[in-house]
Amino acid sequence: MYSLLDSINFPDQLRKLDVKDLPELARELRGFLIESVAKTGGHLSSNLGTVELTVALHYVFNTPHDQLIWDVGHQTYAHKILTGRRESMSKLRMKGGISGFPKRDESEYDAFGTAHSSTSISAALGMAVAAQLEKSDRRAIAIIGDGAMSAGMAFEALNNAGVMDANLLVVLNDNDMSISRPVGALNNYFAKLMSGQFYATARRAGEKVLGVVPSMLELAKRAEEHVKGMVTPEGTLFEEFGFNYIGPIDGHDIRVLVATLKNIKHLDGPQFLHVVTRKGAGYEVAEEDPILYHGVSTFNPAQGIVPKKKGGKPAYTQIFGDWLCDMAAKDERLIGITPAMREGSGLVKFSQSYPDRYFDVGIAEQHAVTFAAGAACGGLKPVVAIYSTFLQRAYDQLIHDVALQNLPVVFAIDRAGLVGADGPTHAGSFDLSYLRCIPNMIVMAPSDENECRQMLYTAFKLDAPTAVRYPRGTGPGAEIQQDMTELPIGQGVIRRQGKKIAFLAFGSMVTPTLAAAEELDATVADMRFIKPLDDRLVADLAATHDVLVTVEENTIMGGAGSAVMESLCRQKITVGLLMLGLPDTYIDQGDHAELLADCGLDKAGIVQSVRNYLA
Repeated sequence: MYSLLDSINFPDQLRKLDVKDLPELARELRGFLIESVAKTGGHLSSNLGTVELTVALHYVFNTPHDQLIWDVGHQTYAHKILTGRRESMSKLRMKGGISGFPKRDESEYDAFGTAHSSTSISAALGMAVAAQLEKSDRRAIAIIGDGAMSAGMAFEALNNAGVMDANLLVVLNDNDMSISRPVGALNNYFAKLMSGQFYATARRAGEKVLGVVPSMLELAKRAEEHVKGMVTPEGTLFEEFGFNYIGPIDGHDIRVLVATLKNIKHLDGPQFLHVVTRKGAGYEVAEEDPILYHGVSTFNPAQGIVPKKKGGKPAYTQIFGDWLCDMAAKDERLIGITPAMREGSGLVKFSQSYPDRYFDVGIAEQHAVTFAAGAACGGLKPVVAIYSTFLQRAYDQLIHDVALQNLPVVFAIDRAGLVGADGPTHAGSFDLSYLRCIPNMIVMAPSDENECRQMLYTAFKLDAPTAVRYPRGTGPGAEIQQDMTELPIGQGVIRRQGKKIAFLAFGSMVTPTLAAAEELDATVADMRFIKPLDDRLVADLAATHDVLVTVEENTIMGGAGSAVMESLCRQKITVGLLMLGLPDTYIDQGDHAELLADCGLDKAGIVQSVRNYLA
């Protein structure tokens, strides 16, 4: 079934093929991708769109000597398959298996670790400068999607790279047709023409001849830009940055890709190749609904994804989305903001019900936070829906633009704690630590679905910067009260009364802690607030118990346990204290429950940690 693909384990074997064999290899590679991801789950539509581009890049460039830097990285499955990891795809995103993103310690072909967007051009420029200083012929190639190109960091890198003479190639994988017209034979022809040696030589000769007359040289450059602009109008933007723009070309025509890349390989200075692809290409159902097939669980490739039956416990994301719509109906000042995560953050219903109050700012977390700050200054009540790992990218804006000015912005922080298969790049391991040190911030963590709804309402009613952090997936299944009630700020609640040992549990850790407390006959406090912490409850528990145990799904260093320890010091209280949480290391990908157990944060682990401490 995969006779050609089975003969290719590494790119040097790929480069021995005749170019006429590459379309068949791409067909087999696409078939293997569908079959493999259907068994393991993962990102599908984006990977199907980059099959031909991946084959062409490894065919033309001498990888790993030449370095491919993939942006975001969830479209690198074909790259992994062609670089010695085809057999490992059976354990993709699993514990002990390969990552769903490029990872430097996984393969020498993964030149740069990526999972957050818009970093590729900066990293590739650094590598190109390193090659230049080493006087090496090594090439650096950044492959960036049109979505990632919306981020400010990408344009900062373009602005810097355009004034340098490093041999950098930026490949724009335009898979949404967002900035280009339909690609046809004429575009492909002009791309090959503009990337060819004759064009490049004539261009250099013209610059040399006209260089003695600056006004004529400027006129010639403007004429060239005008001609290019008539054929490829979007290219003028990148030409202004100082790049030689080529394209757009058909990203699924492998012969055109190879011919164009071979030409570009011999050009000096910053080059920009615009490639148009289709998400889900070659798999009809994925082409029709690339969002549905963006991130998939296991499914039958012949049948496609079957919609799940309604019912069961709602995910925290749905709890947030429902609350947002209910709150918007009550207060017209509410606006919802997301950095390109409408589906992931649960904003679909809100975007449809309140389109004038819904703002997707693109992959631009820094802008999202400062935009919210400006809206708050204008009298609105912004709610920023953002993953914990992505809020890290806007930390300065959070401090400087929101908290310093004490503006009423609500941060609905999704994917707090470990996230399973997406691994350490997407884990929300640090938010309690990096949020609670910021003055004016109020930080809450719900233990169940209803508490999440009431905390969001409480946060919205406050006139201060507030964060509600909740985990990926579902909660314990608490009954959700439609009526919304403000919670008393900085007050926890006792969920179980026991003896000698008192657990101070935060957010998602309340449920496993309650299970552990049954076995230990311990007290359990649902602390609710990380900042302000309930100092009175801490003091009461310390006075009536021998040992306090803090439990959090956040790094121990600087987290909620540290807050309890600081409270004890402030109040001059001496008591035994055990802090449980995520260790000082990056937790690899795997099943969420399995990872929690490895960290000692399931019932058995909590019980064992307490017994070890007492012993």
